[in-house]
Amino acid sequence: MYHQETKTARKAVIEGMRICRTIQQELTSGDSITKSDKSPVTIADFASQAIVCRILHDQFPHIPIVGEESADALKKPEHADVLQKIHYYIKKDPAIAALLNPENLFESIDLGGSEPNGEIFWTLDPIDGTKGFLRGEQFAVALALIVKGEVQLGVLGCPNLEIPGQTSASGYLLSAVRDGKTKLVNTHTGHEETVVTSDITDSRKMRFVESYVSAHSNMNKQEQIAHTLEMEREPVRMDSQVKYAVVATGNAEIYLRIPHPKTPDYEEKIWDHAAGSIVVEEAGGIVVDINGKKLDFGVGKTLKNNTGIFASVPSVHQRILEIIRDLN
Repeated sequence: MYHQETKTARKAVIEGMRICRTIQQELTSGDSITKSDKSPVTIADFASQAIVCRILHDQFPHIPIVGEESADALKKPEHADVLQKIHYYIKKDPAIAALLNPENLFESIDLGGSEPNGEIFWTLDPIDGTKGFLRGEQFAVALALIVKGEVQLGVLGCPNLEIPGQTSASGYLLSAVRDGKTKLVNTHTGHEETVVTSDITDSRKMRFVESYVSAHSNMNKQEQIAHTLEMEREPVRMDSQVKYAVVATGNAEIYLRIPHPKTPDYEEKIWDHAAGSIVVEEAGGIVVDINGKKLDFGVGKTLKNNTGIFASVPSVHQRILEIIRDLN
């Protein structure tokens, strides 16, 4: 099931990864603009969304795409230099230049401007973890297919991910289909293998994977959970949905996003978790909210029916839910 969708999604994400990686390696401080919410948007966000949306739309024109970015900012005269740089990177890569050009760039970006429907749609984060991208570190190109409110297919491109015991010059792609397996693809060699979550059952040996940004979660509660579980190992810290990849490949056991006291009503965006969640689940993990509820991707652009995010290996899942309840 979803064979052609998976093939196209992988191709789209790999192309997005490639142009993002090229831009990241050459990035300068002048290559970003600031949106109204003050978050940085790089030229790579726009280039990645354009190429991924164009590939998806050319193959599946009937499936709407719900993306994070809009071309509106690029149309402003004060951002002409950013637009020029995007054109430069498009022309630099013959494969991408065959799909994108100055005439269809805005249209391609705005193919991601659809609203979620109740039947089927793609959701895309062209660069998840922009701050990590700007630091030259971890980021992800995250794409998922949502059908009737449930993620059925997820592709997570991680250009800078490192896997212990393996080497890739261009990063890894993780791909999962509902009721299937999670596949890890070395995007340099093309080698593909099935991955599973960690088999560690002793909580003292487990690790959290967490954000560098403390505002993304209630770190006090997370530290209390770690203390209760007597965890001995330092957490793995990184940006973006690459955290899901780390759990799926068995290199950490727990990922938590507990609402911060300053933003208790924050609603998680669907594109920030759709691809990552199915990648962990089909590798053998469990992904719910902090109350143990299944994530509901069928109520718009946010997970407004859920509170926080909790991904873990099964052996410690119920125990952590109990600890969270006791802390509330």
